[in-house]
Parts: sequence; C-alpha cells; structure tokens
Amino acid sequence: MKVLITGADGYIGRALARRLAAPGTLLQGRPVERLVLSDLALGDPLLRDAPGVTAVPGSIADSRVIDLVTRDAPDVVFHLVSVPSGQTEADPDLGLQVNVQATLALARALRRSGQAATFVFTSSIAVYGTPLPERIDDDTPLAPALSYGAHKQMAEIFLADATRRGHLQARMLRLPGVVARPPTPTGALSAFSSELMRALVAHRPYVCPVSPQATLWLLSLQACIDNLLHAAQCPAQPFGGTTALNLPAQHVSVARLVDAFETVSPGASAGISYQPQAGLEAQFGRLPPLFTARADAAGFRHDGNLATLVQRVRAGLAE
Repeated sequence: MKVLITGADGYIGRALARRLAAPGTLLQGRPVERLVLSDLALGDPLLRDAPGVTAVPGSIADSRVIDLVTRDAPDVVFHLVSVPSGQTEADPDLGLQVNVQATLALARALRRSGQAATFVFTSSIAVYGTPLPERIDDDTPLAPALSYGAHKQMAEIFLADATRRGHLQARMLRLPGVVARPPTPTGALSAFSSELMRALVAHRPYVCPVSPQATLWLLSLQACIDNLLHAAQCPAQPFGGTTALNLPAQHVSVARLVDAFETVSPGASAGISYQPQAGLEAQFGRLPPLFTARADAAGFRHDGNLATLVQRVRAGLAE
C-alpha cells in the first residue's frame, strides 16, 4: 500500500502521518509500505526518519513536486493542503493557485498513472457561506461567501466529475472546526475557537471575538483523523450517490463550551472576556443545527459528547 499526504506538515497532516507511519498500520486491509509526505517543509523529527517514509518538500502548486509525489502511483491520497480563508482573502491569486489549480493538476497526474486512486479531500463548511439557513443537512444548497469556500466548491465539482469518469475515487469531507489547533498564523478566520480553548486550558486571559451565544461545529483532532481513515476505506455506495459529505460535529454555544472547561478545571474561565466582531460571528459563529444523515449511515462519527471533546482537547494540548 502506497499512501500520499499533501499538507503533511500541517496540524491535521502531522497527526494523520504519525498514525499511518506507526508499525503494523493497515489501510484497506493492507500494510502501509510507503508513505510520501508533501508540504513546503517537513519538520516533524518523528516522521523524517521513519521506515518507509519519503519526504518531498516544496509547493504542491509546483509541477515538479506533483511529478515526484505521483511517480509511484499512490493507492490512497489524502489531499489536505490549502491556503486558508484569511490568507486567501488577502492573496486570492495564491489561494486559487493552491486550492484549485494544484488540486486539478494533482488529479490529472494521478489519472496519467493509470490507477484510480482513492482520493480523500478535505473540503470545508465554508461552502455554505452566509447568511446560513436555519439548519444544514445533506441537501442544503452551497453558496460560498468567501473565496476559500468558492475554491473548495470548485474542487468538489472537478473531483466529482473525475470520479464519474473513473479517473479516481474521491471521498470529500467538509470539515467543521477541528480543535484545538496550534498557535500558528495559519490565516484561518475560524481559528478563534482553538485560541479560546488554549486560553481555557492555560487559565490565561483571552478576548473572544464572538459572543457567548455564538454557536460552533466542533470535532477533536483524534475524531478527525479517525474519519479521514474511515473515508479511505469506506465503499462508495454508503455515500448516497454523492462524493461529498458533511462530517458529523457537535453543535455547541461558546458559553456551553466555556462552562465545560470550567467544570473540568475551576477558574479556567476567569480571564475570558468578549468583544464580538459582527462579520466574523456571522461567518463562523452563527452555525445552525447540523444534520449528517449520509455520513452517519456511512459510519462517520463525532466525539460523542462535549465532555469527551474537552478531554481530548486537553490531552492534545498537553502533548
């Protein structure tokens, strides 16, 4: 089994790569014999020297990099790399180049390899835009309000057509907020939820840019990796005739989230204050109830309850 991960040095990419590089790991019932990791740089010392791991540094928008990572015809591709929302708004050309053009180029290169690789693509809830309807389900129309969401929708359309033609087997997962991300300037406008959680765990002050009534869709990193691996092994039929799914997530208010951390660690919320930004809250803090019937039927799962999510976030930050 040959596996490729793009964006392998990111928050999700590192965790996925570590899981797949562990001795004895099976994917689609076969041992992972070669793991190719692609990103601008690869700084995880636990991965650089792991058996069977090949690092390919450079931009996935570079045709040379695409040639290198597809040379041995990977069986499974996890395409995680992207230019996030804030950075894409500031530099739309870079966003288009990486989020759309590189995705298309990677898919075409895989087609030339002659193997219909399983292609797990991380899309985003940003495809729904604003204002959001009163609920989101599998049939909610897409209406992205930012370039990042538009780019994800463009990639979804292309990958769905490539799947129809038999060039690859796309599994596209629209990720909710995956927490708690590290404190790096990723340009993700939704990163405030992770910043809030880090402050709660550390008992330090934090000015939250959304109100206590703001509502979020949350998934722990552990549950996210479980779902990505499940997508790579899930047959097409349970997807209900589509290649894109909304991942299950817990729908919680900021107030309830803060209370959950306070329950585990009294005093955690003492330094939390609020200065809501109307535009940010409208885009990322007014998420309606989420219904994921197709994903549920296909075996995708969130963390189960808020207490488990908080426990996993705290454990991840401790590491």
